[in-house]
Amino acid sequence: MTMPENLTGPYTALDVTLEDGVAVILLANPPVNALSTDMMNELSWVLDRISETPEVRAVVLSGQGKIFCAGADLKNRAATIKGPGDLPQHSRRTRECFHAIRECAKPVIGAINGAALGAGLAIVASCDILLAASTAVVGLPEINVGLLGGGRHGMRLFGHSRLRRMMLTGLRVDGDELYRLGIVEASVPADALMDRALELARELASKSPLATVLAKQTLNAIEDMSLRDGYRYEQDMTAAIGKTEDAQEARRAFLEKRAPVFQGK
Repeated sequence: MTMPENLTGPYTALDVTLEDGVAVILLANPPVNALSTDMMNELSWVLDRISETPEVRAVVLSGQGKIFCAGADLKNRAATIKGPGDLPQHSRRTRECFHAIRECAKPVIGAINGAALGAGLAIVASCDILLAASTAVVGLPEINVGLLGGGRHGMRLFGHSRLRRMMLTGLRVDGDELYRLGIVEASVPADALMDRALELARELASKSPLATVLAKQTLNAIEDMSLRDGYRYEQDMTAAIGKTEDAQEARRAFLEKRAPVFQGK
């Protein structure tokens, strides 16, 4: 599939490809894919573009090489934060990068191919669906370098005791344990991870693009609502989806026992 012109980059800290409606974004800042300013800017930019690119129906986000993302770019921190205003700007840029993943209109599969630490864990927690290599690890090592960060995102994944142990000791959790805890959908050999992620992404891409966008929007909106308010919102969105041509096609296809053909209308 030809890459739409609005997604072609250029990129200095990402590798972006498109096939069968699935955009594959690899974090590419060797040697450890640290979350640099360029990476944050480019990731936010491409995900915002993907949100408004009909050719893309699902996203796989992973790391290039053997590391997912080893966290903040500590080596270049002094060059990034040089004077008044630089730290607030950097903090805002970091927050918005994570929210760009969560708020991307298309579902994002996080394929954790290796270490996802600190900011890397926050990236993982911002994705919609997670898969892990059995050799991958996630953790919050900031306690060991005089920093904090990622704890609130970690709360979306881990229970109270485990999350606090991770943040207070730097404990790392591997792919098999992530699967045991129900945090990832599967823990697989590293060389099978991308095939598994692409298989799942193609399944997502086969659904009504309109319903998928509205479903993710609804899940984001109701996450912090009460049960009553959240379900009421979901009912309203169900009514809206039910009026679309895609919904009518889905019902026809079900009754006629055939695969639906969605138009995104």
